[in-house]
Amino acid sequence: MDSGDGVVKAGGLAGQAAGLVRRLGVAVLDQFYPPVCLNCEAAIAAADGLCARCFSQLRPITAPLCPRLGIPFEVPLGPDAVSAEAIADPPPFDRARSAVAYNEVASRLVGRLKYGDRPELARFCARLMAAAGHELWPGNPVLVPVPLHRFRHFERRYNQSTELARALARITGLKVDPMLASRVKRTKQQVGLSADQRQRNVAGAFVARPDALARLAGHGVVIVDDVITTGSTVKAVTRALQKAGVRQIDVVSFARVVVGQGLS
Repeated sequence: MDSGDGVVKAGGLAGQAAGLVRRLGVAVLDQFYPPVCLNCEAAIAAADGLCARCFSQLRPITAPLCPRLGIPFEVPLGPDAVSAEAIADPPPFDRARSAVAYNEVASRLVGRLKYGDRPELARFCARLMAAAGHELWPGNPVLVPVPLHRFRHFERRYNQSTELARALARITGLKVDPMLASRVKRTKQQVGLSADQRQRNVAGAFVARPDALARLAGHGVVIVDDVITTGSTVKAVTRALQKAGVRQIDVVSFARVVVGQGLS
C-alpha cells in the first residue's frame, strides 16, 4: 500500500467517525428534545418535518400548471397553454415555480420563519422547493435570495429568503449569491396592500451589482423568495437584474397565493 492509499483510507475512516459522532449527537438531543411537528408541535419521528395531519393539509402545486407563472390548472389545457394572468400581465422573468399553495399551514410556517426567529424551518421548506423547481436546476443557475433592507435585516437578525436559498443550495448543489442584488429603499410591509400598492411600494427598491454578469460567469439566476402574492417583489428584483444585463431569470418560492385556495 502506498502513502496515497493510506491518506484515502484515513480520510474515509475520519469521515465515517465524524458521521457516527453526528448521529450519536442527534440521538442524544432527541432524548432531551424530542422532535416535534413544525406546525402543531406534536411529537414526530424525525426533526425538521410535519406530522401526518399537518402535512396532509399542505396543498402542493403540481402539474398541470402555467409554464410561466407556475399557477396550477384545474384540468390539463395542453403543453403550450398559459394562464390568463400570464397573458394579461406577462412577467419579466422566464418561469416561476412554487412548492405549495398559501393556506393556513403554509402561512404559519412562513410566519415563524420570517418573524418568529425560526431559521431552521428553511430546511423543511427547501426540500419541497427543490422538488417543485426541478425544471429550473439544469444549467447550474445561481440562487439569488430576495434581499432585505439593512435595517429590517438588523431587526430580524437574518433574511428568510437567504436561509431558504442556502438550504436549497445544500440540496441541489447550486451556488448562492446573496450580494448580487440589494434593497436600497426601505419599503412598507406588503401585507394588506393592493396589487397596485405593492407594485408602487417596491418600484426602484432593488439594484443589482454593476459586475453582476462577471459574478455569474455565464450562469442564469433563480430568485428565491418565501411567498409570491402578486409577484410584485420578484418582478422588481428581476427588472433590477435585467438592467445589469442578466437575461436568464427564473423564480422559486415556498408558497404562492392561488385564487380559490386561500386561507381556511
